[in-house]
Amino acid sequence: MSDIEKIKKLRQSTGAGFKDCNLAIEEADGDLDKAVEILRVKGISKASKKMSREANEGVVALTEKENKISLIEVNCETDFVAKNEDFVKFVKELSEINSICEANINKIKSHKMQNSKSVDENLVEIIAKIGEKITIGRSKTFLNSSNLNFKYSHTVVKDNLSKLAVIVSIETKDRSDKINSFGKQLAMHIAASNPLSIDIDGIDVNILKKEEELVAQELKSSGKSDDIIKKISLGKINKFKEENSLLNQAWVIEPKKKVREIIKDLNISDLKIKEFYRLKIGE
Repeated sequence: MSDIEKIKKLRQSTGAGFKDCNLAIEEADGDLDKAVEILRVKGISKASKKMSREANEGVVALTEKENKISLIEVNCETDFVAKNEDFVKFVKELSEINSICEANINKIKSHKMQNSKSVDENLVEIIAKIGEKITIGRSKTFLNSSNLNFKYSHTVVKDNLSKLAVIVSIETKDRSDKINSFGKQLAMHIAASNPLSIDIDGIDVNILKKEEELVAQELKSSGKSDDIIKKISLGKINKFKEENSLLNQAWVIEPKKKVREIIKDLNISDLKIKEFYRLKIGE
């Protein structure tokens, strides 16, 4: 095989530039496998320089198996790369691995991919090849035990890849079409309404403290008496709790009713929302 043919083959397999391939082949004394390794090591250097940049685009990958639903977030710098064939292929396989590892990031990163290299090694290579910062973000798995799990994907990029995905778990012995319809609608509601918790008591105290500080700053220069400010502040905080707890939110399909009222109307005595997870790129 001539040097030009070797360079062409190396470019095809690594995506690296002509000059880098030529230098790698020279350094490897014509050994293509060694040249690939040299480029990979150099790619680590290239990748590390890119890791200081912002990666606010990307996709959420959802994989549903017989007994579980898993989500994983993969970020990149531009929406163009989020649709890149190599990026999509990497994320699709990563989503399967996420399901196997049940969202354990350390296990995911060391897991071998189809090319016998670890996820971490493949990540370095794809960063060097594409030329953007790419990171593996949040991940979550819901196991199906006695509960029913429902999913929803919004702004689908391709197949199981989207910009926003939701999984929600409902506890009930009911297996009717009624509960299946409600579960799907509930996942859509969570995508649209972005609740912080299932009920008011579940809202993080630190989030409430921050909201109280913001309300206090807002009312500080109002010129009203302390008693009036206290009442207004209490009203605003209570409204914040209502709007951000799932059961107290206005149902997106029928806004005049709260989610808890919709559940009551279903007349399924053992129905209970156990947990939900909403994952949106850039949030």
